[in-house]
Amino acid sequence: MKTIRPASAADSSEIKHLVRSERLNPLGLNWRRFLIAEDRGGGLLGCVQVKKHGGEAMELSSLVVTPVWRGRGVAGALIEYVQQRSNSPLWLTCRSGLIPFYSRFGFREIRDPAQMPRYFKLTRIFGKLLHFVGTIGGYLAVMRWDLPAESRP
Repeated sequence: MKTIRPASAADSSEIKHLVRSERLNPLGLNWRRFLIAEDRGGGLLGCVQVKKHGGEAMELSSLVVTPVWRGRGVAGALIEYVQQRSNSPLWLTCRSGLIPFYSRFGFREIRDPAQMPRYFKLTRIFGKLLHFVGTIGGYLAVMRWDLPAESRP
């Protein structure tokens, strides 16, 4: 069984280790913005970060599940936890191969830069550079989840 809770300062090094082990963006890892999924014994199963970009956007980022717990619903539980508590749309960037995974949770790919907050326009440009130099496979996708109609303010 797993529980989800806000991270504490004591989780900081374990969060950084987990995120870096998956070669995700190591910049801006602030434990105060993370949620932790843990087992009954307090062992880390996975984590996710929710970042605010000015007044423009909320980003779901740094989603990682420990290898032994993958495929057991931990990532989905973290995503749904954030969605249930969100009062605004959520944005994320991911490798294009992960689009089907995030689509299961209602995220849709946004391809038109005119529809993206500034941060994601810049991230997309950086992603194109990484693709060009062969650092990432596929491309860097920008995705958005909108609040259900009955939840909108």
